[in-house]
Amino acid sequence: MTAMTGQPQHVSVLLDRTLELLAPALSGPDAVVVDATLGLGGHSEALLAAHPRLTLIGLDRDTQALKLAGERLAVYNSRTHLVHAVYDELPEVLLDLGIPRVHGVLFDCGVSSLQLDAVERGFAYSKDSPLDMRMDPSGPVTAADILNTYSAGELSRILRDYGEERFAGRIASAVVREREKEPFTTSGRLVDLLYASVPAATRRTGGHPAKRTFQALRIEVNAELDVLRRAIPAAVDALRLGGRIAVMSFQSLEDKIVKRVLVQRATSTTPPGLPVELPGHGPELKLLTRGSEQAGEQEQAVNPRAASVRLRAAERIREAT
Repeated sequence: MTAMTGQPQHVSVLLDRTLELLAPALSGPDAVVVDATLGLGGHSEALLAAHPRLTLIGLDRDTQALKLAGERLAVYNSRTHLVHAVYDELPEVLLDLGIPRVHGVLFDCGVSSLQLDAVERGFAYSKDSPLDMRMDPSGPVTAADILNTYSAGELSRILRDYGEERFAGRIASAVVREREKEPFTTSGRLVDLLYASVPAATRRTGGHPAKRTFQALRIEVNAELDVLRRAIPAAVDALRLGGRIAVMSFQSLEDKIVKRVLVQRATSTTPPGLPVELPGHGPELKLLTRGSEQAGEQEQAVNPRAASVRLRAAERIREAT
């Protein structure tokens, strides 16, 4: 656990395993790694400490995270480039820096500890707070905007698709009904509505009734899945031969996107039945994890947020044609 002065304590998930997976690609004298989700900089700090000649590019859409990570990584200032960007902007960032290919890319998806612990950001449902949920505080749309302007059908869709919420239609109808009395502004009122909308039997066995709705709203506010669908292929394309990518997902929708891209790139495109591999049709990637890896019981006990992590990694073994 790393304590940051004046800040909540932050635990980097699967830190040792992530370092182990990326290490073979980062040991060279001119190695470059991208931390596409910099956050508070825990993984980046460990990577820079482990590889004294490594150059790190850190991306984050959250300006507060960039500031805090910059303070944490100040001792490595000569080997870091911290950029205010969303991770699907990786190709543009590399172009601006004049770096055509990199040796490693790390993704730690989802909401960060900084965002969860800052009550005023509105990510957590445990305390009454403004319905914001923007990872980039300068973004145009808040969770309140969505609740107060989306149709019942649109609300139902995002709750069902992004939150896997069984009672999406019921909740959406209740939101539309209640906002006619007064617009939604704080999370406490939404949590009360969710308690009233989700049947008691489900509340007893299905976890907190706000969890799925808050996840869905956060994903919609930040376009998280659309960004991830663009970012993972772009990151693979940015890897040089022998480069490695490691991705930590914290819910099934993210993990499915990551799995689809990595498995597809690790599969030959030679038509079935041919006796030899056609030139240029072999796998681009070699999978480094057997399926997705989870945090061990000991890590989950120390850091409950590690309970849902799924880690996948791959190595580039062939250049794309």
